[in-house]
Amino acid sequence: MNYVRFAKSMTAFWAVLALATAVSRPAVAAEDAPQSERPNIVFIFADDQCFQTIGSWNNAEVQTPHLDSLARRGTTFTHAYNMGSWSGAVCVASRTMLNSGRFVWNANEIWNRSEQERQEGRWWSEYLKAAGYRTYMTGKWHCKADAEKAFDVAKDIRPGMPKDTPQGYNRPLGTDDHNWSPSDPKFGGFWEGGTHWSEVVANHSEDYLAQAAGRDEPFFMYLAFNAPHDPRQSPQEYVDRYPVEQIKVPENFLPLYPHADLMGCGRKLRDARLAPFPRTPYSVQVNRQEYYAIITHMDAMIGRILQAIDDSGKADNTWIFFTADHGLACGQHGLMGKQNLYDHSVRVPFFVVGPDVEGGRKVDQPIYLQDVMPTTLDLAGVEKPQHVEFQSLLPMLDGQPSQYDTVYGAYLDLQRSVRTDHHKLIVYPKAGVVRLYDIQADPKEMHDLAGDADSRPIIEDLFAQLRQQQAAMNDPLDLSGFQF
Repeated sequence: MNYVRFAKSMTAFWAVLALATAVSRPAVAAEDAPQSERPNIVFIFADDQCFQTIGSWNNAEVQTPHLDSLARRGTTFTHAYNMGSWSGAVCVASRTMLNSGRFVWNANEIWNRSEQERQEGRWWSEYLKAAGYRTYMTGKWHCKADAEKAFDVAKDIRPGMPKDTPQGYNRPLGTDDHNWSPSDPKFGGFWEGGTHWSEVVANHSEDYLAQAAGRDEPFFMYLAFNAPHDPRQSPQEYVDRYPVEQIKVPENFLPLYPHADLMGCGRKLRDARLAPFPRTPYSVQVNRQEYYAIITHMDAMIGRILQAIDDSGKADNTWIFFTADHGLACGQHGLMGKQNLYDHSVRVPFFVVGPDVEGGRKVDQPIYLQDVMPTTLDLAGVEKPQHVEFQSLLPMLDGQPSQYDTVYGAYLDLQRSVRTDHHKLIVYPKAGVVRLYDIQADPKEMHDLAGDADSRPIIEDLFAQLRQQQAAMNDPLDLSGFQF
């Protein structure tokens, strides 16, 4: 199917209808359009899930049968990125970009506005509401807006992370360190309230889909897991699937990252304190064991959601999108969190399943994960609002190239990056350091080429591209005097 032509035809139809009936609505006039023409949309959102954690795609060590099924049924965008963050809580920036449609620094401006300015006619869900969709939400929100106003139905709206405990940090100190258990409810966290938070998302999702099955209007569901964010807790049966001695230490493991303090990932960073300094292979194995276990548990809950979609009787007219707000290092490069610009922390899984979407296809050109927002507006026939900067993926599903020549990355005023299809340049302004990687030959970003004399022209070219990206994105960091 030519999705672009379909969406444009629907937009034109509804625009004519609006003029004929003299009804004025913000950005779209679709309420009287034929219900069958507007697909249902289910958005499933993970938290902290690195792109390297899909069993059938790139990591046989991880058991993800239901995510594997999405990959088989639909199209995988293999190079989906988050732009970064103005905050140590990277998910805040990612989710504000997602729901506002704005690039990182323009989204930061929205974050700092009043609630009324943020809310009125500016959120993803509001545009779909105006198009006649009934909207549902559960799970992690982490935006400066009232989810109960943004959605028709919203339950168990979660904060940035489950409440943690001191026992969850600086561990394990050795093989005899058993002060923490990811399956023990006494530590609260994901167990707070008596039911694991991932199971709560699945419970509400099933309820929502049962409700939607009996209604005529199309639906939009925003189903946001807190998993696999720390504290990475799951039932013991899932932990037992990953014997710690069988967990592989990442090939790019380091005991300490050489520029950690000056790029904002030193001992003061909360995420960095999850494992001991210096990192040990065993501590990384245990942290990754728990990471994989909570992903597999979440995968089981996603399986319940997929079954509920089938049971609703509306699967044939439903689009499913799965992605995550950003990735996670979890021991790679000596880092534990996501406050860095390596691919393991900015690159995420991204699957699209829908009517006539090609199954088993992989698209290797770059996108941003927040492109899902305008994609769904496109599907719903909503004219793209002027402030939305991300791009619909429907043209790429039709075989057209990505609209992004480079991938931009930022973290506070401490890190910047630019990525092409061949190289990545990372800049640490406070440290006065650049790092250069040939990502085709070195996808795990293990060999810094910045010190090679032959690399100077590449660095100069990428730095110029970075400055261009900064200007286009209203990046407030001045790199004009940076020396490399």
